[in-house]
Amino acid sequence: MATLVSPSLLAADFTCLQRDIDMINRSEADWLHMDIMDGVFVPNISFGFPVLEAVAGICQKPLDVHFMTVHPEEYIARTARLGAMMMNIHYEACTHLHRTIEEIHKTGMKAGVTLNPSTPVGMLEDIICDVDMVLLMSVNPGFGGQKFIEHSLDKVRRLRELIASSGSHALIEIDGGVQSETAPRLVEAGVDVLVSGSYVFKAEDPVSTIHFLKSL
Repeated sequence: MATLVSPSLLAADFTCLQRDIDMINRSEADWLHMDIMDGVFVPNISFGFPVLEAVAGICQKPLDVHFMTVHPEEYIARTARLGAMMMNIHYEACTHLHRTIEEIHKTGMKAGVTLNPSTPVGMLEDIICDVDMVLLMSVNPGFGGQKFIEHSLDKVRRLRELIASSGSHALIEIDGGVQSETAPRLVEAGVDVLVSGSYVFKAEDPVSTIHFLKSL
């Protein structure tokens, strides 16, 4: 399968959001990654549903919505109404993860589960066949532009083994420090979907940068 690219809206210029979404629309990006932060689960606040709804109205790419929030189950119905393709929730934020995944699927959305850097992939052993994607954080969630955590490569390999041994069809997505040096190694380790923020949106030519990631 070709590498999928999901540029992260968190790194866009919010004074020129229409321009940046237009760039995404004409690029080879597969999805648009949207990080929702509540200032509780992570030490930052990003944007909420007013921005999500505005972007959903002009973005032609499927929306890959990542909730870094407590009680993400409270936002399932509203996220589905946006027309989101994927709702991604943190393992660490869900007491009843299986139930929440079922509720996401009932709306027609795909369900993803995110793991923080310190959460082992083995925690997904009993849920891996129920999810459409696993997002591994290769930085600590909450802020963009952080340095890539090197042990994430081994974590990708362990997750790939778990997916293969279980018969799961889940994709592996990675978020954090994805750029020219780390992206090829991540794809080689088994990543299916690259999330990239600053590397794309701060580039001199974001469309060409997305093309590079797609070519891996």
